[in-house]
Amino acid sequence: MNKTAVITGATKGLGRAIAEIFAANQFDICVCARTEADLDAMQAEWKINYPATKLHTYPVDVSKKSEVLEFATFIKKTFSKLDVLVNNAGVFIPGSTLTEREGSLDTLLETNLFSAYHLTRALVPMMLPVQSGHIFNMCSVASIVAYPNGGSYSISKFALLGFSKCLREELKTEGIRVTAILPGAAWSDSWRGVDFPENRLMKASDVGRAVWGAYELSDAAVVEELILRPQLGDL
Repeated sequence: MNKTAVITGATKGLGRAIAEIFAANQFDICVCARTEADLDAMQAEWKINYPATKLHTYPVDVSKKSEVLEFATFIKKTFSKLDVLVNNAGVFIPGSTLTEREGSLDTLLETNLFSAYHLTRALVPMMLPVQSGHIFNMCSVASIVAYPNGGSYSISKFALLGFSKCLREELKTEGIRVTAILPGAAWSDSWRGVDFPENRLMKASDVGRAVWGAYELSDAAVVEELILRPQLGDL
């Protein structure tokens, strides 16, 4: 029986790269994204590229608690066990704390923090009985360094790192590993059209391989926090 992974926001960018490396290692995977057409396209591609992997898709707006919990119910009906949870879905809204549009903080917290909080709380009970599992939270270098025009995005990512630290302490005696991934700039749709040399940003696949490397450690070890930056540093 294949191992199983759940990855949010997995049709593009970092989430897609992470999903692909787990698929290449014969995990059955359940993913969500907001756009159903993107999920359908992913399903069609994977039937060709990863025939040994079962891909389950579900359309979700992760900023809405009710939809996150519906996704959790779908996962529990689909998988009898859960080996890996990757809370990757997120959004970036630029702006400074004092001048960003009204509601930015609410939107960013709902998407970047609350989605991970609610999904993790719903799915950890699948890991506890077997005293095994690995939770990855996609934080950011913005989780540790506030930067101009980062505003509420940085606040939400600082909070997500705090959530990861709490989970780590609460689950370390339960056999469940928790890893916060803190990437700098990596090529994804959010950078489409920018005029940078290719090597100025990391590849999404670099982040995927880093996640897999942390997962591959023995059960006696855990990467608590993993910072990745472009070789030339932050933009």
